Amino acid sequence: MVKGGSIFFRLCLLFLILLGGVFWVSLQGAVSLPAGKVIAVFVNKIFGISYLNEYPTIVEQSIVWDIRMPRIVLAILVGSALSVSGALIQGLFRNPLADPGIIGVSSGAAIGAAVMIVLGNRLLGSDIMEGLGAYAIPIASMIGALLITFIIYQLSALGGSVDLISMLLIGIAINALAGSFLGLLIFMASDDQLRTLTFWGLGSLARADWQMILTALPLLILPLIIVGFLARSLNALLLGEEEADSLGISVKTLKRLLIVTTAALVGTAVSVAGTIGFLSLVVPHIIRTATGPDHRFLIPASALLGALLLLGSDTLARQIVAPAELPIGIITALFGAPLFLGLLLQRKKSFLG
Repeated sequence: MVKGGSIFFRLCLLFLILLGGVFWVSLQGAVSLPAGKVIAVFVNKIFGISYLNEYPTIVEQSIVWDIRMPRIVLAILVGSALSVSGALIQGLFRNPLADPGIIGVSSGAAIGAAVMIVLGNRLLGSDIMEGLGAYAIPIASMIGALLITFIIYQLSALGGSVDLISMLLIGIAINALAGSFLGLLIFMASDDQLRTLTFWGLGSLARADWQMILTALPLLILPLIIVGFLARSLNALLLGEEEADSLGISVKTLKRLLIVTTAALVGTAVSVAGTIGFLSLVVPHIIRTATGPDHRFLIPASALLGALLLLGSDTLARQIVAPAELPIGIITALFGAPLFLGLLLQRKKSFLG
């Protein structure tokens, strides 16, 4: 396990790299801005001080603060949420290949969004849909994620306690049903709805604004704070449920907290950014392979690295086919799948000696 001083140093290093990434990304876009003007905008907006050497125009301030920064902040929040949820599920199942999708959270969120896209006007009426505006899909996605998670949890707890093997099998069955239902909705969708479904299903941060961030912030920050108190319990759980129980940890309560926290993180992330694959699987695996399974380091490091990777992926998605924009899920899959395969092959090679 990583020692306390080393934990602090490595986390500080990751945090500084993330800060550098935020500044670099804030310079990127269709409109090229000098670094001095970007710094001037930051200083003015954060500290209320005018940076005398640079005088950014109102348009330049709007580009940096109202267009680029919300997208940057959303990438950090979503990347952190997805990566931490992966670390939690891998700790819960004591399996480095586990993923939040196995408990149906992503499928539930996808169903909720698809129902709203295809059937929203029929179910709620055009007036309500117009009132909800851009938040119709995120709200439906969140409801779908929580509902599916609740169903899987209740089914796996029929014997009186949560059986992880049963949860895994039930999650597989629910995911299969969700895939069939999504296929039916795609068949029913019009051309415009089909384009929305396709783009949303592959993930995008294009709808980011400060209002969306303020709405999602409590639903992401609160679970991340809770996670910080679970690191030692997760370390104990690595020894086995009986051993963790003998150390005074309520395994039943811990399981519930992990499942609910994961559902909140993934449901909120998917609701605001769509389905983004591989982050929750690859990022914790990278950290664990590099430094070991100590969750005191694994959880915060996964949050920082996930934020950094999603920030970089979003920048590539905007620039590769500019002025158009690729769905961010394509970028994460193109990089995540080969990287994960390489990690698996390396793990197998070291195991065989």
